[in-house]
Amino acid sequence: MRPHDMGVLFDRAAARGHPTRVHLDRAFDIAPGGGTTYDVPALAELVRAASGWWSAAGAFPGGRVAILKDDHWDIDLLACAAVRVGAVPAKLSAHLPAETASTLLKRLEPDVLVTTPGVLERATAEGVDLAAFARTTVSTGPAPGAVALDELRGSAPPDPHRRDDDQPLVITHTSGTTGVPKLVVHSTRTIIGNLARFEALPTPVVGLRRDDVVATASAYAHGRTFCWTAVVMSTAPAEIVVLTSQEPDQVDPLLRRHPPTVVEGLPSAFVRLKPLTRRLANPFGRVRLFISTYDAVHPATLRAYLKASQCDNPLWMDGWGQTETGPLTFRLHHRGSVRRRRLQAHPVGRPVPVKTRLKVVDPGTFQPVRPGEPGLVLARTRALCLDYLGESERFEDKKVGTWWNTGDLGIRRRDGSVHLVDREIDCAPEASCVATEGLLEERLPRALECVLLSRADRPPLPVVVTADGEMSGHAWRHATRGLPAMSEPVVLNWEDVPRTGTGKVRRLELLNRLTGSANTYGTGRWT
Repeated sequence: MRPHDMGVLFDRAAARGHPTRVHLDRAFDIAPGGGTTYDVPALAELVRAASGWWSAAGAFPGGRVAILKDDHWDIDLLACAAVRVGAVPAKLSAHLPAETASTLLKRLEPDVLVTTPGVLERATAEGVDLAAFARTTVSTGPAPGAVALDELRGSAPPDPHRRDDDQPLVITHTSGTTGVPKLVVHSTRTIIGNLARFEALPTPVVGLRRDDVVATASAYAHGRTFCWTAVVMSTAPAEIVVLTSQEPDQVDPLLRRHPPTVVEGLPSAFVRLKPLTRRLANPFGRVRLFISTYDAVHPATLRAYLKASQCDNPLWMDGWGQTETGPLTFRLHHRGSVRRRRLQAHPVGRPVPVKTRLKVVDPGTFQPVRPGEPGLVLARTRALCLDYLGESERFEDKKVGTWWNTGDLGIRRRDGSVHLVDREIDCAPEASCVATEGLLEERLPRALECVLLSRADRPPLPVVVTADGEMSGHAWRHATRGLPAMSEPVVLNWEDVPRTGTGKVRRLELLNRLTGSANTYGTGRWT
């Protein structure tokens, strides 16, 4: 089955008899009594029921609905239910600060907001009444100013609504590492026709198989999981394992009960779950394919997981892309190919065949630079989103004729491969921050993560994240031998670092918190 109409995606999968079983690490927030195991007909019934809730709450064809709830795959089920009604769902991360969430809700002007008591309580503590931004607010549990979801259960689902492939289908937002996220509007043609359909093809090695057990540890408010949902419901793997926790001891039992053959995760999830790879009977022994999205995963982490697999030739597929475009490049790693990286840039592979064209230009003149020279990366893809909701001028400013300005600095090699230097706003004068971070993680085995924050008039500020927030001076001196000048490091633990819903570091916020200034070396002109 090829994905197309997300409103009836689960209905069609059920009608075709797809045998996939889904295992959750905790019950859905929208179905707390539904248990943690579902078959496809049960998921289809839940989506149909949710479309009735949306309709009863005031959603209608062409209207907008917002989903701002604790992270779980039921965000995508609610999005599909909204599509079924004919509304345009907007998936918002519960990790957003309340003030940022209110800014996005003002742009959205949703008819209905679905949330949870915990999200509303956290926002109230920050001085924001999220329920005030929608005509109707529905909460999964009792909450002031909201309709309890239990009051809507049993509402009759309307007939599925069809829309044109080029009309808005779903709204997601960028990570927001450098400020208020942008609301990205995708259509059926851009996110399903040009991304999910391509990914659902039975591609050798990297395509999903009917006997696969697919585990995901993702950020379910992100556009990636909407596309992923279309793919897994169309390709019908044997089992799906949905993880919402990144605590090793919490997810280990579920992974052992259902050993995955394919694992997709956030870079932060792979970092947090890395201790499982060192266990004698680790849960990754059957994995043939690891998939990472959203951000760079450094070589030390790749090696740990590839070593943990007991398959003859496990692969790691990563790529580089954006919420606005989907994946632009991809790269396959195997045990013998994960080498120590160069200081100049981070390799992200080749453009996706047939679908993507890239060129590197001078940031000042926008004229192409020679192979091997750094410049601003422009992309051309049919998967480009429709607009930034409420910021159309900003969207148009990032277009260069028929090309899209990614805002990333990169290098194009003569063989066609692309190496990412940095986000333009995060760049440093002497070396790639992302590549330097990888080298530091190689040399600091106790580091969970290394972050290099560029500054306008001083050497970059390194932040080393460890389990206990401690690091010896000797270890740091050894790690920085031969590297460009950096300031003295700041050592933090994981919880001290502000992050987006996808686990990325909010670099400007962290820089401002540590130094009192958010001025970077880059201009930030194309963020």
